Amino acid sequence: MEVILRQDVDELGLEGDVVNVAKGYARNYLIPQSMALEASEHNRKALEMQRKKIELKRVRVKEQAEKVKAEMEKVVLTFSQKAGEEGKLYGSVTSMDVASQLKEQGIDIERRKIVLEKPIKELGEFQVDVKIYPEVTAAIKVVVKAEEEATEE
Repeated sequence: MEVILRQDVDELGLEGDVVNVAKGYARNYLIPQSMALEASEHNRKALEMQRKKIELKRVRVKEQAEKVKAEMEKVVLTFSQKAGEEGKLYGSVTSMDVASQLKEQGIDIERRKIVLEKPIKELGEFQVDVKIYPEVTAAIKVVVKAEEEATEE
């Protein structure tokens, strides 16, 4: 079933795109959530009339995402965790931890936009990607220290 997206949907497309999805996905999720419209002839004509507005909005949002990316790449997040002798953490550093520390520094990012394959469970320096907008990904440096080191400094 073809639908016209009314907003950006991860892994599916951007606002204004006409995409082909399963009928159940469209009828039970996308359309009731106002994320998409059925791609009828009437809706396609309305889309063509709004195409310029959508393109301008995309450009503005992408420029804003580039600014946020530049700001984020300067950030270094440091976590102090309890660790064993071999450098293994007793807990872990998750995307939720990264999001909350970014928020403390004035950068508000949704947790699901932080690309962390699995939680960090050892000491060291790591690079964590944040997908701000399609085609715009920032890399944040995350440092995980043992709690004892943090108290000595």
